Amino acid sequence: MKRNLKAMTAIVLLTAVTLGLGAQAALAQKSGGILKVYSRSTPPSGSILEEATFDTLTPYMGVMNNLIMFDQSKPKDSLDTIVPDLATSWAWNGDKTKLTFKLREGVKWHDGKPFTAKDVICTFDLLQGKAKAKLRKNPRKPWFDNLDSVSMNGDFEVTFNLKRAQPAFPMLLATGYTPIYSCHVSPRDMRTQPIGTGPFKFVALKLNESIKFEKNENYWKKGRPYLDGIEYTIIKSRSTRVLGLIAGKFDMSFNNDITVPLHADLMSQAPHMICERIAGAAINLLINKDKPPFDNPKIRQAMVLTLDRKAFVDIISKGENKIGGAMMPPPQGSWGMPLEYLKTVAGYSPDVKANREKARALMREAGYGPDKRLKMEVATRNVATYRDPAVILIDQLKDIYIDATLKTIDNSIWHATVARKDYSVGLNATAVGTDDPDANFFENYSCGSQRNYTGYCNPELEKLFVKQSMMSDQAARKKLVWEIDKKLQEDAARPFVYHLQSYNCHQPYVKGYVSHVNSLYDGWRMEDVWLDK
Repeated sequence: MKRNLKAMTAIVLLTAVTLGLGAQAALAQKSGGILKVYSRSTPPSGSILEEATFDTLTPYMGVMNNLIMFDQSKPKDSLDTIVPDLATSWAWNGDKTKLTFKLREGVKWHDGKPFTAKDVICTFDLLQGKAKAKLRKNPRKPWFDNLDSVSMNGDFEVTFNLKRAQPAFPMLLATGYTPIYSCHVSPRDMRTQPIGTGPFKFVALKLNESIKFEKNENYWKKGRPYLDGIEYTIIKSRSTRVLGLIAGKFDMSFNNDITVPLHADLMSQAPHMICERIAGAAINLLINKDKPPFDNPKIRQAMVLTLDRKAFVDIISKGENKIGGAMMPPPQGSWGMPLEYLKTVAGYSPDVKANREKARALMREAGYGPDKRLKMEVATRNVATYRDPAVILIDQLKDIYIDATLKTIDNSIWHATVARKDYSVGLNATAVGTDDPDANFFENYSCGSQRNYTGYCNPELEKLFVKQSMMSDQAARKKLVWEIDKKLQEDAARPFVYHLQSYNCHQPYVKGYVSHVNSLYDGWRMEDVWLDK
């Protein structure tokens, strides 16, 4: 009895200490202050659903909420890190064809109107093209081709009715690319005056100058956000941006902006800076097969074979960037081909000399050679992370009788340009909203997708997209994903050169921010960030 009494006393004391520490931790966060971040360009619009760039999502994510989201405190996104947002709970039926969400009550839009189940239905009607109002661009429409309908049971419960089983469907809902829009705000107004339920309200955008947001004083999550607002200053020159960060003009770098070489320079000048390494976008070659002479598969295959991926990686990142296929390489990515498997993919052999001999033979078969060289343009986005590898690509193409010049496209219209297929050959950077094959394959490679920039279409392979999507055995699914990825690379669907490694950096007094290592689109809600100064 005495032993039990002593044990109970110890538990009570331990609980009291724990609660005291918890209270101190809760009190540690400081409210107030404006977070100052730089941005690399003016966003094409403020409508997350309509854009395919983190130039929009990064600043505007805090305006919005999702049904569910990836835990902002966890560095790697997965099915296991999904937490409630506008939904309080969710559950599958037995065969994973119906996913039901109970919704949070008492939530208000920034203009004071109530959030209800109707807003969820309106959002997915927009995404599926069922609504009377239309999205001007709908880059992720293929994500929801398996969605038959969204039904409501009262004002605070919705069910997603799927055409077939899709166990990873919540991954598509949890990314920052799937916010809930209001029924009463038009898509047109969301581009310029977005209204959400999130922790920050949009204030103003000044072209090529700044984007400003203020605290939502009536945010449904009590005590959040800590910040009074966020200001993004638009600076096109990367060196000027980084110098401003070093000088203390900014509290944080922009999403994915600090490359491996820049990180080394930054740390030499500002060793106090806190930087988190992430997987950035993947550099890939766009070859428009509908424009002669690139309608000749021999020319496309020759261009793939000439790629010296290791040279790209060594020059751009001092050996730090990763070589892979369509899916993000491990260990950051969960679905990418491992190195030994990657070596079996045509064009990935380290014997560059032999690859280029094959490439030159293909070019000669297509009618080109030393005395008849192919002249063309390589189009790319006018951003350093695109321009730098484009210059290397142009140099490597010379070895297979191709003389190319660089054509830069303004940052704000790049995605629209390639979506119209207004190019012959392009050097692109692709990042996927969430690290799951359902997002990547259907968005970038399905027949007719807006984001399928090269127009690749393989109905037999698309059947495998569906097959892997239905699989609940994740180990078996992964092997099928590797087979699909291998086929995409060998078909030159969108040849991948390398996957960027980059850094998000911030001053030591910025607290509560965690970079998401396997997504550029899921760590920017900013409701938990505070300034310790």
